[in-house]
Amino acid sequence: MVSDEEIVKVHVHTNHPGLAFEKALTFGSLSRMKVDNMREEHQERVIQDAERIAREQAEEKAAKEGGLSERKEYGFIAVSSGEGLKEIFKGIGTDYLIEGGQTMNPSTEDMLNAIHKVNADNIFILPNNKNIIMAAQQAGALTEDKTIIVIPSKTVPQGITALVNFMPDLSPGENLKNMASEMENVKTAQVTYAVRTTNIDGNDIQEGDIMAIGDQGILAVGKERGRTALDALKAMLDEDSELITVYYGGDVPEGEARALISQAEQLFPDKEIELQYGGQPIYYYLISAE
Repeated sequence: MVSDEEIVKVHVHTNHPGLAFEKALTFGSLSRMKVDNMREEHQERVIQDAERIAREQAEEKAAKEGGLSERKEYGFIAVSSGEGLKEIFKGIGTDYLIEGGQTMNPSTEDMLNAIHKVNADNIFILPNNKNIIMAAQQAGALTEDKTIIVIPSKTVPQGITALVNFMPDLSPGENLKNMASEMENVKTAQVTYAVRTTNIDGNDIQEGDIMAIGDQGILAVGKERGRTALDALKAMLDEDSELITVYYGGDVPEGEARALISQAEQLFPDKEIELQYGGQPIYYYLISAE
């Protein structure tokens, strides 16, 4: 529960949301009510996990037999690095992952190789980096036997949100519009270190400084990665931000990441904050706000 002079925001876990609403109405009027069925969300995740395992087993069998899996309507390719992020993308339906990121951009040839290995009529590619979008588009233009749809995701959190919002009942064009629209609601911060002394967006940055890079520029600069991440959250969050997800990198101990989450929960008690292991190089933290 968090409040100001005019409104109280309450988050409740209950088997009977109607009773919670009735009780709340005895204290005043309600607005912006939202109900999520966590049992259904859990069941969906169980189903997704089962589908992923079945898909991986089919791919393994096909690989052993020297052929491709059965042709399907939709396939998904994502660019990412870090074991945790790879598992996340696989868990939400990615068929093929290309190793890549800020310092290792896949080529058009890498994209074509991935397209060849995904046996689907329509293949969505999530570049997850602005420098990779063109290579994906070029690969699409060179592919004749499959329809390639490039979702212009510029960050990993955007790619995750886009893929989660794929709807199999929509056409490829409708999905492109819907997925691109949904990922625009995601704000991203990437916490890394400066490789040289410079000045960006009016910020004097020394070699070795920690900096948080947002969608439009520098969000924060500091000497400690945890403090810089918190400063980035302060700069990027607004009243519409509800869910914050922090993906910690391969160079960050889990204990340090959990300490960051505890501090963030104290600073932003009205936000839902999740911690995920990303294992990504270069970036200590990837932060998304939706």
